Amino acid sequence: MDPPLSLIRTYSPGNRDLPALSPRTTRLTLCGGTVRVKDWRLVYPFIHIFGWFSIPTFGLMVAVAMVAAYYVLRADMARRGIAPKDSPLAEMFIAVPCLAGIVGAKLYHVLETPRQLLADPLGELFSRYGLAWFGGLIAGVVAFVWLARSKKIPLLEMMDAGSPAAALGYGVGRIGCLLSGDGDYGKPTSLPWGISFPHGLVPTTQRVQPTPIYEFFVACLIAWILWRIGARLLPQRPASRGLVFAAYLVLTGVARFVVEFIRINPRSFIGLTNAQAASLLSVVVGLAIWLEIYRRSSAD
Repeated sequence: MDPPLSLIRTYSPGNRDLPALSPRTTRLTLCGGTVRVKDWRLVYPFIHIFGWFSIPTFGLMVAVAMVAAYYVLRADMARRGIAPKDSPLAEMFIAVPCLAGIVGAKLYHVLETPRQLLADPLGELFSRYGLAWFGGLIAGVVAFVWLARSKKIPLLEMMDAGSPAAALGYGVGRIGCLLSGDGDYGKPTSLPWGISFPHGLVPTTQRVQPTPIYEFFVACLIAWILWRIGARLLPQRPASRGLVFAAYLVLTGVARFVVEFIRINPRSFIGLTNAQAASLLSVVVGLAIWLEIYRRSSAD
């Protein structure tokens, strides 16, 4: 009987180029021995249910991310007295910004390549591939602000409540990038944990940096830090409103800026990627919010 090994394929450290693999059978090398693992792949861009019907793994993980973010947001809204846990308000604050974020991410992505958009507008707009993080962030924040205003919730209070949930949701969503092999991986590497994506949406037979995994762990850490900061600042409200959100902008901006150095995105802005330029803006805005809050509290 084949052992239930289905997560990590290892090769000798010097083997940068991986051979083409059968979708039915591959080999797993462990401690000098070889075992066969059937019906296994490193990535699954689509889960085929029956016939033509399939589920993209990226979309599936986005749904999982929404659920995870919902539970964190619901708990944060409850501890802040914004809404009880049985209120449907948290569902609304997850669903609407997430849908807006997907639309914004798609629009930002296609506008980054206007020639391709003009050549095939319908194909580019309705393709299942291509989402830009910064476009999703902009659209999601705009929708979040609109909901807070419409529900007459103090804006900075609501942004603080949503920050840990946003960080966690982003991290879980990155696992979707890993499973689909959509090109969000990093540069070629000889590190022992390098991963190849021969069956990904953007395939590569080289061992590359598994940047989605890095981002997942960092995002979870950021979410935990923001949750702890929020707990510490609760007794200091309303003077402390906005500090958790400011920390979110700074921490996520720094994390994305750093990881871009080992990713394969093209440089376009003074030697930086678009994501790095957006990350710098995120850090600047976060610091500006923090300084303004500090100035007001000092004046009072």
